[in-house]
Amino acid sequence: MDRLPWTRFHWLIVVGLGVSWILDGIEIQIVSSMAGPLQSADTLNLTSGQVGAMASWYLAGQVFGALFFGRLTDKLGRKKLFILTLAIYLFGSGLAGFSWNMWSLFFFRFIAGAGIGGEYAAINSAIDELMPSRYRGRVDIAINGTYWGGAALGAAASLVLFNEDLIPTHWGWRIGFFLGPVLGLIIIFLRRHIPESPRWQLTHGQAEQAERTVDEIEAGLRKDGVVLAPVDDSKALDVVDAQRLSYTQMARVFFGRYPSRSFLGFTMMATQAFLYNAIFFTVGLVLIHFYDIPANHTGYYFFPFAIGNLLGPLILGPLFDTIGRRKMISTTYVGSGVLLALSAWAFSEGILGATTQTLFWCVIFFFASAGASSAYLTVSEIFPIELRGQAISFFFAISQGVGGVLAPFLFGRLIGGAENANPDRFPLTVGYLIGAGFMIFGGVVAWFFGVNAEGKSLEDIADPLSKADSSADAVSDIEAPARPQ
Repeated sequence: MDRLPWTRFHWLIVVGLGVSWILDGIEIQIVSSMAGPLQSADTLNLTSGQVGAMASWYLAGQVFGALFFGRLTDKLGRKKLFILTLAIYLFGSGLAGFSWNMWSLFFFRFIAGAGIGGEYAAINSAIDELMPSRYRGRVDIAINGTYWGGAALGAAASLVLFNEDLIPTHWGWRIGFFLGPVLGLIIIFLRRHIPESPRWQLTHGQAEQAERTVDEIEAGLRKDGVVLAPVDDSKALDVVDAQRLSYTQMARVFFGRYPSRSFLGFTMMATQAFLYNAIFFTVGLVLIHFYDIPANHTGYYFFPFAIGNLLGPLILGPLFDTIGRRKMISTTYVGSGVLLALSAWAFSEGILGATTQTLFWCVIFFFASAGASSAYLTVSEIFPIELRGQAISFFFAISQGVGGVLAPFLFGRLIGGAENANPDRFPLTVGYLIGAGFMIFGGVVAWFFGVNAEGKSLEDIADPLSKADSSADAVSDIEAPARPQ
């Protein structure tokens, strides 16, 4: 798989697996714009607190879905799960459009969140295992970054859906929930043509199926005129059937065998989650309370913010494969942290306007978005294949639990007194400095603990637990002292 050139097969993977992040971005942005409509007496008549709780239920679903489906994708395979999780996500999203009261809406949002939480594990695992090693970094980072392309589209759609002159209030919010399922039906069709990961098959007692999968991929490439070099004998790998690990054994792999990599994964995921949730969920509040932007105009400022987030992974992504993981992760994390600290000073001095504040956010998240996407890439490639899905889901769940819950609450409290005529900027300035410190810390950790995984086969980065000459040591003797990282 690593010796393959870039072909139409790889574009199928990019489109079939990557579009789900676009759908997620579209929906999240539309839903975030529903606060007004959902509080209308013509709809569900929710309070502000209940609207906020809707996001919490979605987040809780993501955490549950990541942990539950992450384990299943390592047990049952990538293909089964990336079709199942997308179907659950689209099912829950579509049902939300039929909600008849607050609790039905919460329940359906939980289901949708569970689906997208499972997507994180299944999709990133499949991408890394199907992509040639020299393209793996840029593709994974770019696909994770396409969320922001969807968010920009969602912002545009919300200007139409929630315009009472165009669509009645009691219909606009329901249509917003239906957009994802309609588009997602096409994606499920595409995913049917994406093969199972031969790496997963090989390590789960399906050697013949793995050979057949690779043969079919190579036959399709040769039909297009691609000449493939023979596989070097040095790449041969003997494996035995993978054993299903208990949670205790998993913990020993993560923290006994790979303690520094686990520390790296947690730090990267948690720090980027804190920064993103802190800024993303309070952009509108800052514009309204500190820059006197009307609530129905904040969407216009979101466009450049989303575009900056989209361009970062697309432009910087290839550098993670050429300059290298450790250097680029450190640069993007530290760079975004320093820029955030600089913007905090400018904000506290009152020298920024709504436009210049937005420009600052664009530049900050140009770097932060590439760094955040590299966090998912990192945790999906530095652990053995048998635990890849569970590694992604484990660190995702922890980071969302820490950054996803703490950051919006903290920053919301810091902005809480901003309704005054002259709101105090000091508390929010401190919050920005805390976020900057976390990102800089994440960059420093990446510099000292990062893994130079660029251009390397996944098996060279971490031995499969089912590798014949090390399987007994990897599984039965997990309590042995950790090997060098």
